[in-house]
This record gives sequence, C-alpha cells and structure tokens, in this order.
Amino acid sequence: MAKVKTSYFCQNCGAQSAKWIGRCPACGEWNTYVEEVLQREEASGPTWRSTSTQVAAKPRAIAEINYQEESRVVTADQELNRVLGGGIVPGSMVLIGGEPGIGKSTLMLQIALSLKKNRVLYISGEESDQQIKMRAERLGVQHPNCFILTETGTQNIFKQIEQLQPNVLIVDSIQTLHSSFIESGAGSISQVRECTAELLKYAKESGTPVFLIGHITKEGNLAGPKILEHMVDTVLQFEGDRHMTYRILRTTKNRFGSTAELGIYEMHGTGLREVSNPSEILLSQREENLSGISIGATLEGNRPLLIEVQSLVSPATYGTPQRSSTGYDAKRLNMLLAVLEKRGGFKLGSQDVFLNIAGGLKVEDPAIDLAVCASILSSFEDIAIPNTTCFAAEVGLSGEIRAVNRIDQRIGEAEKLGFTEIYISKFNVKGTDLKRYGIKVHAVSKLEEVLSGLFG
Repeated sequence: MAKVKTSYFCQNCGAQSAKWIGRCPACGEWNTYVEEVLQREEASGPTWRSTSTQVAAKPRAIAEINYQEESRVVTADQELNRVLGGGIVPGSMVLIGGEPGIGKSTLMLQIALSLKKNRVLYISGEESDQQIKMRAERLGVQHPNCFILTETGTQNIFKQIEQLQPNVLIVDSIQTLHSSFIESGAGSISQVRECTAELLKYAKESGTPVFLIGHITKEGNLAGPKILEHMVDTVLQFEGDRHMTYRILRTTKNRFGSTAELGIYEMHGTGLREVSNPSEILLSQREENLSGISIGATLEGNRPLLIEVQSLVSPATYGTPQRSSTGYDAKRLNMLLAVLEKRGGFKLGSQDVFLNIAGGLKVEDPAIDLAVCASILSSFEDIAIPNTTCFAAEVGLSGEIRAVNRIDQRIGEAEKLGFTEIYISKFNVKGTDLKRYGIKVHAVSKLEEVLSGLFG
C-alpha cells in the first residue's frame, strides 16, 4: 500500500505548503491552512483523463496556425447572450456564482430547457430528480433532449457523458463533485481544483461548453481557490436581494467578450423573466408630480438606465440630524449635502435627510450626483420637479457641474422614454451634435444655474 501523502492548503487562496503555518504568505490571511490528502489511487471506471488520447504538443509559428471563427450557440435568453458577448462559445467554461436562494439553479435549468436544438446534460449534486422535475414543471417549459443526472462522482459522470454525447453540460454545483484521484472530501480545495481541471480538459478537447454553478463565501467571493476563476473562461455573478424581484447577471471576467455587460431579470413564480427595458420598470408610475423625486441617467455596464431618486428632508427632532441612504454611498451623500449648504446657501445642517434609490438598485455612478442634489432640494423646498426632466452630471466640491462619460447613450435613453428636458455639463457639449436629439438639453456649468432653472 502506497504511503499516504498530505499537504496543507490555504482555504482562501489555494496556496500550498509542506507544513502548517499560521499566516498565509500569499494572501496574508490567518489560520486558513488545512491539511488535505494528496495520495492518488487507481481510478475505478472510465474518466476523461484516462479515455482521452494524449498527443505530444509541439511549438508552432503563430503564422502557421489556422484560425476559423466558430459560430456561437445563440440561446433564447437575450440577457444571457448579451452578458456572454453574443452567445455560448463552443468549448468554453463558464462559472456562475451567487448567494444561496438567489436563483442560480432556476436560471441554469431555464437555460437548459430553452436550448431546443441541443442535447443538454444537467448534472445535479444537490437535488434529486423529482425536485428538478418539480422546478421544470413550475417553469412550464418542455425539452425532450434535456437529460438530468444526479451524481457527484466524476468517474460515473464521464461514463455517462461518453454514452450521451451532450452538446451542452451544466454542473450544479462544482463544490459537490469529487474525483477518485484525490482522497480528500468533496468541496475541499484540492477536490474543487481537480474536478474543475477534468471538466476543463473535457470542454477544450471535445468542444462542449460547460457551465459550473459555484457557491460563494460570506464575504461574497466565489468559494474555493482563486485559481478556479483563472481556469475558467467566463465568470458571471448573479446578484440581487432575495426579498426584491430583480436580479442582475454581471460579468467579472470574459475571454470572449466585454466585462462591462450585464443582464437584468425579474423573479416570478414561473421562473426568471428577462427585462429588456429596465428603465420603464425602475421609474414609478405617478399620477401627479411629487416633491423629493428626480430622475437620473446612469450606466450599468454598457447599458444606460434611468432611475428614480427619492429624498425626504424634514426638521431634526433630536439634536443630531439623521443621514440615511439606501442604494447610494452615505459618504458621498454627506459630501453633496455640504456642497449644497456651502455653495447653495441651503441650511441643511438641522435637517434629517433620507435618500432612496428606487427598485432596490445600488448605484456607484457619480453621474447621478445632480439628480441627488435636485431631489434633496425638491423635498427641502417642497417643490416638485417636472416628471419629464432628468439629470446626468457629476457635482464637484466647488459646486461645478462636471462632465460624465458616454453622454450620448444617456441622452438617447432619456429621449426614448419620452423625457423632454435633460441637464448635463456644458463640458459634455463639445463634439456632441445636440440638434439630432428630440429633447431639450440644458448645458450648465454651476449648481446655481440648475437651481434657478428648476426652482426659479
């Protein structure tokens, strides 16, 4: 019997050490090293590693390499196509992470059922066949070539793959798989790395796209070694508040497209619905103009969005005024309040200020600074802003209106949704033909110009 070999791995970054150490020299975390068994056994049954033919690689001149653009697999989910850069690339490996209960399994099962022209194998290590069937019945979509396999051992998985020859492979989740090459338990650093390596080898040699669902840690990072994100081609993050209906599919890494794209979904009892025009949903339908509400033009990735900023300003009941914000940086709110008091002359130091971004979104784009200021002053003066007016500009510490990027997309989105006026920085006007827009553009340079235009 071979001698058992062990090593120590950092549970945070995957660094390896021959002995236990308190502080990881790679990532600097304390008490993250765990002993794992490295001794490999002879694998029983077929694996992709044993069945694939090994061909010795030789160096080739880059001019001699034949390159042919491969056609992507276009799904019925337009949001997923946008995030992936136009569709699924053959032989690619995509890792999807998100909080428990956010809808990762529902999204991937929905995608599996929508690929009508492909043979799809959905591997689940967390649910039974009956549970997956129950979810499929709830989605209300039928696909005769979608096969379900509830298995965690990679040896049996590759045996079934060889018999079925699927066009698309989905694994839910990578932390539940285990390989007989590694003796440690499922979900450990070495098991996750080994199972991913076997699936990656299969994807590249067979040209079959593979989707992996991954767990995340309490810090919000993908569980397992950091090398897992380096091995795959695309990393998608499925975000959103489980108590809200909207979900965002965001790209953090993409070898075949842009990382600035994102898809927006709405969770229903029958599954996830694509939101093709999120601006209409994020703007509330009001019968009359109300004070404290303004519309800001922001960008989420490459997609322009018009969002509603809500403010409530009231006299402070206690000695220290409250400053509360939901979906917006509290420090930036305090900065804008100081600018309004210093440069605008508004006495906000004795007022409670509450700020909310409608729809449950979290916005970091500085282009909504002007919308935040307008919303706060609208509530403070109790004067409603016309619901056909929106804003797209950053506010500086001296009260100047600063330019923002991609102003053409912001103006175009506002015009498409029926807005008649938009306030932007005059430094954005250079090189922009304003006559081609059917919306009145106010180019301003100081905060005072905006306030006089809105409140007189």
